[in-house]
Amino acid sequence: MSHAPVHGAADLDPTATAGLRMEDVVLTYPDGDGRLTAVDHVSCGIDRGRSLAVTGPSGSGKSSLLAVAATLTPPDSGHVWLATRHGEVDLAAVSARRAAELRRTEIGIVFQQSNLVESLTAREQLEAMAWLGKRPSRARRTAVRERADDLLDRVGLGSMAGRSVGGLSGGQRQRVAVARALVNGPSLLLADEPTSALDSESGAAVVDLLLRTAQEFEVALMLVTHDERVAARCDARIHLVDGAVRSG
Repeated sequence: MSHAPVHGAADLDPTATAGLRMEDVVLTYPDGDGRLTAVDHVSCGIDRGRSLAVTGPSGSGKSSLLAVAATLTPPDSGHVWLATRHGEVDLAAVSARRAAELRRTEIGIVFQQSNLVESLTAREQLEAMAWLGKRPSRARRTAVRERADDLLDRVGLGSMAGRSVGGLSGGQRQRVAVARALVNGPSLLLADEPTSALDSESGAAVVDLLLRTAQEFEVALMLVTHDERVAARCDARIHLVDGAVRSG
């Protein structure tokens, strides 16, 4: 059953399992004698093949919400349902070990900075991600190399697969980061201000790539951005103020 991305718990379709569903998520941090609420009862959802922009002022909880979706920070309460290749899983309830496994296999993340390993080539960045926690056979190594080259070709860097990332521009490095996030065939792609360190032309190209990727690879895309032009290009959006969903 398909559903449109939503802004509030009252409208959330509890039977939809085609992507990511966050239900009544609360996240707090220690703050002196009390706790600071970073995410305040947020519910939202996005189907695979579609994109959701998360906007809001600095300190509004955008990156905190993404960190919950990424299993990097467990919420205090609520549910984070992800439809994976092996069935639906509540990301808010998994162990730290299972969360790390899901980040390798089902969740691709693109950060503000590309976070590439300077000593590796573009191709090796993808291969290293594919081999985390594994001992590949020779046949599997060949298959992963072919997939890495195919992904780099799809992001427009096929001719630079063997080039050190130190020789790539900022926009090219982010393209490698997108390809790396896709190498294990994730169900969910998360991007945290992926254009903030780029000029307008390079940033627009990276947004083009992310939106096209969501459709072509059938992944649910959550994109944190402060840029209204970027948000307007996504299929849906939520606007956060003080950790809660507000009208934008």
